[in-house]
Amino acid sequence: MTVSAVAQQNPGHALSWYAATANDKQVRPSLQESLSADVCIVGAGFTGISAALQLSEKGYKVVVLEAQRIGFGASGRNGGQIVNGYSRDLETIENRYGPEKARRLALMSREGGNLIRQRVLTYGIDCDLRHGVFFAAFTAKQVREFERIKAGCESYGLNGMEIVAPQEIGHYVKSKRYVGGMIDRLGGHIHPLNLVLGEAAAAEQLGARVFEHSRAIRLSLKGKPVAVTESGQVEAQYLLICGNGYLGDLVPSITERMMPVSSQIMATEPLDPALIKRLLPSDYCVEDANFVLDYYRRTSDSRLLYGGGIGYGGQDPLNLTAIIRPNMVRTFPELANVRIDYAWSGNFALTVTRMPQVGHLADNVYFSHGDSGHGVTTTHLLGKILGEAVAGHAERFDVWASLPSLPFPGGRALRVPLTALGAWWYGLRDRLGI
Repeated sequence: MTVSAVAQQNPGHALSWYAATANDKQVRPSLQESLSADVCIVGAGFTGISAALQLSEKGYKVVVLEAQRIGFGASGRNGGQIVNGYSRDLETIENRYGPEKARRLALMSREGGNLIRQRVLTYGIDCDLRHGVFFAAFTAKQVREFERIKAGCESYGLNGMEIVAPQEIGHYVKSKRYVGGMIDRLGGHIHPLNLVLGEAAAAEQLGARVFEHSRAIRLSLKGKPVAVTESGQVEAQYLLICGNGYLGDLVPSITERMMPVSSQIMATEPLDPALIKRLLPSDYCVEDANFVLDYYRRTSDSRLLYGGGIGYGGQDPLNLTAIIRPNMVRTFPELANVRIDYAWSGNFALTVTRMPQVGHLADNVYFSHGDSGHGVTTTHLLGKILGEAVAGHAERFDVWASLPSLPFPGGRALRVPLTALGAWWYGLRDRLGI
């Protein structure tokens, strides 16, 4: 499907390979009435839909309001990598928050990936699920960092990671750029838009109602919360705010503590199946160890999907392929002349701590945002935990809500330049190998 065909056949989505190959292209209606529900959810990405499915399975009457389309934001645009854990390793988490919280978070760290697999099996979701992640190291220092991370996981009983020696790299990726790495056999990759669409359809089959093009423009949080759109409103017993990097200014107290950050992805033309299998023989997805990292994988139709780059504040470069293609060619010189069929970007939400921001604005108003680049698995976990809190089981929610949520130094005015300066420094260290 061409880019123009994507715009016509699946309107409202980014012009991505995901939108072109979505199993479900139906446009849900917008909210045109006043409704009551047990739970109203703002945002139909992974967090909101995970919560909607969790609650619908328990018999709750759920309404989801989405400003654009299901999976419009990061949930339908990301690299599709099932990476276990969080954006900070367990040793760092223990040093910050203490051993007990680290233990509790470690127990949950693989639940998001397991939940994805369970739902794919339970509801028959066709999202090209594959198993395994290869983390690639450019330097001996990065290999030592992988060894430290592996040891930290194992100290909490989390096994399944293996260090990859130089002579074994070719089992996972045929590139001369790397000196070693680590695999996680419990990771994997999926078609993220088809995953969230499949989960949304499962929630709808259980009675949930999902409204697209229904942006919440005002929230009333007193008593029974009310979410107001341009053409309707929903009054509910509970309200879950799950807008993440696309929340805008609906709740300034949330958005001032996170920053939208864009990442860019492109998809090649379909390659000779023998070539793509030679480049990525195990069909594991790959993520390198640099601060501004590259990530890539095979697709079901033999394309290479390659992502990287970063735009603090959610700014997109004028030429996406000019940012990503040089790295792809350095990784795989064989692809210097291949055609790029799709290129897109999407925003994730970054926090100062690089840990999700979870809490409540009232006794019956909960939120979760800021997965900081580890959203595929963490959003599924936290959506489930929001559902648990609604059902009166807030023990795990309270662990997350107790983590400090810090403002960006310099506030909104300086958060982008200061964060970009820090990223430049760490990127320089990567280039120098220090």
